[in-house]
Amino acid sequence: MPRTWHRGGLCLTEVAVAQLALSPAANSELDSSVRITTQAEYGLICALHLARRVDEGPVTGRDIAATERLPADYVEQIMLKLRRADIVRSTRGAHGGYRLSRAPDEITVHDVISAAEHSTFEVHCTSHPVEEERCSSAHNCSIRPVWLLLQRRIDDVLQSVRLSDLLLQESEVRERVGLVGAGVGGGRLALPVLDG
Repeated sequence: MPRTWHRGGLCLTEVAVAQLALSPAANSELDSSVRITTQAEYGLICALHLARRVDEGPVTGRDIAATERLPADYVEQIMLKLRRADIVRSTRGAHGGYRLSRAPDEITVHDVISAAEHSTFEVHCTSHPVEEERCSSAHNCSIRPVWLLLQRRIDDVLQSVRLSDLLLQESEVRERVGLVGAGVGGGRLALPVLDG
């Protein structure tokens, strides 16, 4: 199965499905203004690598790094996070390595990103407030609901896509998430989480 990810940019078969939550009227082009961190992207690449090799037994971090052309030390750090979050299991010894802890259809993109990053969308009201008083929950802020809705939509999209979905060809993933054709769903994306 050919790889469809690009290290320098965002690609649907990686984490960029989060961007779908930004514009329900989007068709086939993704807005690149939302950035996915390297840890989140590499975490998904590593988990997807293990999903492709689910029947082969444990895979070493160095093998994942070499095959996916990622820095080996970085892969090991990410695999540790995925192990702590019970996305992967590790086996020690000469034939040791990593394997998914559950079937690919039981692991969502949200699970992987949350493990690698601890959050999928950072709401600055809490993480980087403009001003403490202005951004406190006691202050009336008409902007906060927009960020909270965006966070919810991104999480909903990421929870609706499983590793098993990403084992398909890019064209099939595009169709599955509703990115095929200009008239999909009357101008809206076909993902049920965006219909509300």
